[in-house]
Amino acid sequence: MQTFNSPSISASTDGPRKLLDAIIGQDLALQTVKNGVSYRQRQLVKEKAGIIQSNTSRRRFSSPIWRLPTEILSEIFLYCLPEDEHLVYTSRQAPMLLTKICRQWREVAVGLPMLWSRLQLEVKHDDWQQRAFCYDSWLKRSGGCLLSLRLKSRTDWRELQGLLQPYVQQISSLTLDFLSCDAPFMMEDFHALKEVTVFQCGLYDPARVTSRSLSTLPVNLRRINMLDLCFNREQLDLFTDSAWARLTHIEISVDGLDAFTHILRLCPNLCSLSMIGAFYPIQTPAPVTHTNLQSLHMYWSVLWNTDEGDLGLFNVITLPNLRILDVSNGGWWPHGSFMGFLTRSKYPLERLIFSGEVWTTERERAEYATLIPSFE
Repeated sequence: MQTFNSPSISASTDGPRKLLDAIIGQDLALQTVKNGVSYRQRQLVKEKAGIIQSNTSRRRFSSPIWRLPTEILSEIFLYCLPEDEHLVYTSRQAPMLLTKICRQWREVAVGLPMLWSRLQLEVKHDDWQQRAFCYDSWLKRSGGCLLSLRLKSRTDWRELQGLLQPYVQQISSLTLDFLSCDAPFMMEDFHALKEVTVFQCGLYDPARVTSRSLSTLPVNLRRINMLDLCFNREQLDLFTDSAWARLTHIEISVDGLDAFTHILRLCPNLCSLSMIGAFYPIQTPAPVTHTNLQSLHMYWSVLWNTDEGDLGLFNVITLPNLRILDVSNGGWWPHGSFMGFLTRSKYPLERLIFSGEVWTTERERAEYATLIPSFE
């Protein structure tokens, strides 16, 4: 079979093929250049990042604060804490704010238990699970540090008590806000607890409600502050002698002086007592001797029924170890019965303070200045 190779046909096919080869070659060359540019661009980006990091590191370590030892930085962090007795969980203030600055600060802050030893926890009408998670993460950072907590509740204490269960042996100070909450807060298992403060708002009978929380106390509890509440003699009967026998410091509002003498009987180990309230005359004048009370602060609005304003208090109490007596407001001071009290107690006072509207004569004040080392 004969094959024809026509020159005209060969020429017509070679032209497009060469053109196609040329175009393909150009595309390959462009792709090579493009790849080279991309590679160089990536190199430049890396070099720029390295320069920026190098400059940042240089500036960072040129500032003295970045070269501080962890111990010094920890001390500075402690001074950054707000002065509030109990801290709130917020990223706008320390200690949470300190964890947002840089990795080093976060590591130091998270590893410093003292930063996380004070917290205010509140049950609100919102997402309790999220709130509980935040509170728990805070408390975990406290390590084995003793805790000072303030609890607020408008319903009951179950959520907060459940959350605090792993930390009950760390809680040394507790403030309870009964915000219209009439359920008791049981704290008998809080063996590290040393002091309790109770506030109330909107309760119909705060003494009755809080007495259920304070009728059984932890074995190591020594201080109670109930100035926000008011108890009369009958309401104090709700407390048992065994629960209050270990208390050494009490701050309380009372309705009538019979409540005062009953407190002395309830608390044989009491060293310090602060009272405010309306001091009616003694109704049950049974004598009371308390050998451990050393400091007595009385801030009253006296309702007397005699011309001298003698409410009968100093006729029934004997305090042989009382060192400080601080009295504010009231009216006429019962000089006669007070002198009998001093004689009966064998003149133990080292300091006597009168302030507000305590009325005495110049002769009486001169006598006190002679008998008592410090009279104000």
